[in-house]
Amino acid sequence: MARTRDHGDRVAGTPRRADAERNIAAIITAAAECFARDPDASMTTIAKAAGLGRVTLYAHFPSREQLLRTVLAETIAESAGIIEAVSPDEGPPAEVFAQLIRSCWPLLSRFGSLHVAVQRALPADEVRRRHDQPLAHVERLVARGQAEGAFRTDLPVEWLVTTVYTLLHAAADEAAAGRLATESVGEILEKTLLAMLRPE
Repeated sequence: MARTRDHGDRVAGTPRRADAERNIAAIITAAAECFARDPDASMTTIAKAAGLGRVTLYAHFPSREQLLRTVLAETIAESAGIIEAVSPDEGPPAEVFAQLIRSCWPLLSRFGSLHVAVQRALPADEVRRRHDQPLAHVERLVARGQAEGAFRTDLPVEWLVTTVYTLLHAAADEAAAGRLATESVGEILEKTLLAMLRPE
């Protein structure tokens, strides 16, 4: 009897789990889109965009900060995948770096004001720490570039990586605010960052 009851619970629970997974996916997608348009997007706005009620939204994400953390984690995981696809450990460092910027910028551009929302809601050290995985690839690339004479060696690798991180997000903020044309930012970033890395 116990085995039958367990089986019944699993069968009965499966649709509920599937519904929950669909709701969570809808919430994350809606939140990413809402934060990309408006860094002050409310939970009510996000619930409406997801086609769900506030009660359902708060059942999965008890706070706006928690939802932002989840959206940020999903975005960073996507960026890490893009960086890995570029194969940063192979090829001429300057060319690889330029390709990395060209590949990553569309993602940064797509999420627009999300970075602004994250900056307003979460501690700066936490936001920076959550970027450790994709930045580790950049750090290895910069270090390799220094070793091969492609990048400047008069500044520490860590500082150069911090500069790259800061300028990438500054560009996203400027584009989101309409002070830079989105379609030109990728080229601007590529020129700016390569000039910064170039040996004297």
